Amino acid sequence: MTLRPARGAPPFAGILRLLLIGVCLLLAGQALAARIAVVLSEDSPPYQEAYQGFRSQLDPSPHGFYPVYADSVSAASLHGANLVVTVGVRAVEAVAALPIRTPVLAAMVPRAWFLSAGRTLLAEGGRRDVSAVYIDQPFERQAALIRLALPDARRVGVVLSAAQAGLVGELDAALRAHGLGLVPAILPDEGRLLPTLEGVLPDVDVLLAVADPQVFNRSTAQSAFLTTYRYRVPVVGYSRSMTRAGAMLSLHASPEQIGRQAAEAVIAAVQGTAVRLPAPAYPVYFSVSVNDKVGRSLGYALPAEAELEKRMGVRP
Repeated sequence: MTLRPARGAPPFAGILRLLLIGVCLLLAGQALAARIAVVLSEDSPPYQEAYQGFRSQLDPSPHGFYPVYADSVSAASLHGANLVVTVGVRAVEAVAALPIRTPVLAAMVPRAWFLSAGRTLLAEGGRRDVSAVYIDQPFERQAALIRLALPDARRVGVVLSAAQAGLVGELDAALRAHGLGLVPAILPDEGRLLPTLEGVLPDVDVLLAVADPQVFNRSTAQSAFLTTYRYRVPVVGYSRSMTRAGAMLSLHASPEQIGRQAAEAVIAAVQGTAVRLPAPAYPVYFSVSVNDKVGRSLGYALPAEAELEKRMGVRP
């Protein structure tokens, strides 16, 4: 039997229909391009670097994005945005105060703060979808760096504020998995850091600095590093600036790396007809920095940064 086209239909009618469907799908895809507001905590280098990292990933995409600063953000400035990306804690607090329900991805925020306060601020009792890209590193990764860089270390000291005392169990488990013991200390409310620090240092081989603003901040960092140096205890920090200030080495994600990861999360979240944010995540891109001068002064011969990063599985 020979199949013939329907009467009155030209042989190429099927091809035309397919072409029309393809054009409609293309136009629909363009119509679904998202508009993203990026709220920066302030106009300073770390936040600008995070925005540039975000922009480097979003520029080739069909999605539109624009920056707003926390001190001037309003419901009107976020009108029409399909998704809001906040950079830093101050930006989270500013957006949480607005009467909007747009999904929010909080980037460059401490994990403990987000889980205890930030998520609740943003979620509005579950009426807003929220997620995060943390600024701090997973404890398991920090423990792995200590074991690589300081193979003779056995006891790791940590000072935490009362607000982050709940992290002791996680820290202990991560360190024990690498053959390390935890010596924790909790900073009393309104307490001074140095007496608490001096109660820990005689019993440890290394001090792990956790991203806790009540412990390490601009007013305490210098005296804390001088104290650890006096006790001949190396510090493993959480930022490149801490390495420059006196930590012997640090494990950290740069603002640019966090911005890049936030952009990748955004692109994945807006693929469908509705925004679907991924689960909160630690940085997938990270770096190791070493202060060789501090290392030599304390009697340590540390591997090169590139070697540590290679052994830690740093992604390009």
